[in-house]
Amino acid sequence: MFDKKFETKCISSLAKVFADQDLEEKSYSKASALRNETFSFQVAYRNSGPLMKKVQIKSESLIGDRLIFRTVGLVPSELPSYHDHDEWVLRSTPGLYPDPLYPIDYTGITCLPNQWRSIWCTVELDESIKPGTYCIIIIFETEDGEHLSKQSFNLTVLSETLPEQKLIHTEWFHSDCLAEHYEVEVFSEEHWDLIASYMDTAVKHGINMILTPIFTPPLDTEVGGERPTVQLVDVSKRGNQYSFSFEKLSRWIQLSLDKGIKYFEMAHLFTQWGAEHAPKIIANENGKTKKIFGWETVASGEEYRNFLSQFLPALTNFIKDKGMEDKVYFHISDEPRTEHLESYRRASEMVKVYLADFPIIDALSDYDFYKNGLIEHPIPANNHLGSFLENNVSDLWTYYCCSQYKEVSNRFMNLPSARNRIIGMQLYKYNIEGFLHWGYNFWFSQLSKRKINPFQNTDADCSYPSGDAFLVYPGEDGPIESIRLEVFFEALQDLCALQLLEKKIGREDVLELLESDLEKPLTFHEYPRSSEWILNKREEINQLITQLSGIQK
Repeated sequence: MFDKKFETKCISSLAKVFADQDLEEKSYSKASALRNETFSFQVAYRNSGPLMKKVQIKSESLIGDRLIFRTVGLVPSELPSYHDHDEWVLRSTPGLYPDPLYPIDYTGITCLPNQWRSIWCTVELDESIKPGTYCIIIIFETEDGEHLSKQSFNLTVLSETLPEQKLIHTEWFHSDCLAEHYEVEVFSEEHWDLIASYMDTAVKHGINMILTPIFTPPLDTEVGGERPTVQLVDVSKRGNQYSFSFEKLSRWIQLSLDKGIKYFEMAHLFTQWGAEHAPKIIANENGKTKKIFGWETVASGEEYRNFLSQFLPALTNFIKDKGMEDKVYFHISDEPRTEHLESYRRASEMVKVYLADFPIIDALSDYDFYKNGLIEHPIPANNHLGSFLENNVSDLWTYYCCSQYKEVSNRFMNLPSARNRIIGMQLYKYNIEGFLHWGYNFWFSQLSKRKINPFQNTDADCSYPSGDAFLVYPGEDGPIESIRLEVFFEALQDLCALQLLEKKIGREDVLELLESDLEKPLTFHEYPRSSEWILNKREEINQLITQLSGIQK
């Protein structure tokens, strides 16, 4: 017997369950997945009776320990969206939004009266799971063992294996935020342990490039202000001569490689929004540790020019000695605008002579920077790709942040998860080489004026729509993942599945399949606004892969 006052329902990972809203989501109780894929679904529940604590979640399945349960938590949002947002949002009112995924321990879950909540169910498939259909039974029980409800989900594991991700994917890793939140000394052993833990989670979710703080990254910093020093290169200064130690950088690189990171983006060599100043650089001079460059340093001045003429050859020689020429990318300045063309040009000319063997990438959306030869590898925002696509810019990347809140894909907390996941199919269609985002774990207020608690402040002090600044929360011993992180990873898996299908039928036929039921071609602005379409399309892709199993075109 089950408690009639306790309701449960299997729903997809693309649903967001709000505690103050009736659940209208369609039931979702079967799907397929490729081997080596991470598959997620949810079980929503509502207790119409009195408050219940220590409710236990149990399962019956041959999947075994590849099945993980987490409870979807709620966090506050004061700024869900900007005032002129488009129509494809779940809500625009402040309140509690589902996002963090909390581990479930022996104490179980608390079932509050008359609130829909959900359990996030993740199946981490690997080669040990044989192809076949697995029935996953999820049981809710009271602390005393009384059955409250039971749901079942049928997951068909296919024989083909999801291929390795080709997309270069970076979510900016803010090591200073780790030190500040956990109150540990920068690059102490405790800090290195945290860095390792957060790298683990990043790699597990398809992040294969890491922002590397050769110097404290000059990002989201108030003019004249400073972020905590996280500088991997030790600098010594004697007159106009500099020497460098790469011991900490070497440790960072080795740790990253051990964790599965494949690419490194060196922190920007000039300040954000214009490349007009040098980043903060600390050096030992005459036995004293001091700041030698910062906001007071004119980027094109002789002093900084002299420094770069010594530093960049030393750094590139270090990289080449480690055999990593094909793994390292450089930045000049983040998000320069049209009025910064000349300052960016000066900065670009200063460093290109030393970095000729390395790609330079920057997030910028004005085509003139590329047209004028100031950068060979631009990263335009997904709402500004038009000129770059029309002119067939090769090896094109894209990004989005708080400004991309109309029409295009993004992952704010108030957006449907389908709007997050659709980007995988868009990246495939346009053969995008890389994806960049600025906020893996930015737990500061806007312009880094103070640290914030991301469990209480999800919008960087009412500055960016909730969810823009971070994908993970600081747990007691390491990262707590979010719905948005998991769904974006699903998008990356969609991309890999499409690439697998391409090997079997060719790119032209894959694109035809992708758009076969659309009134308009898929673009970054035009795409289905439906979770059901994404789920059905992925099933269609999976079934065709299975039919063609063993075939390579």
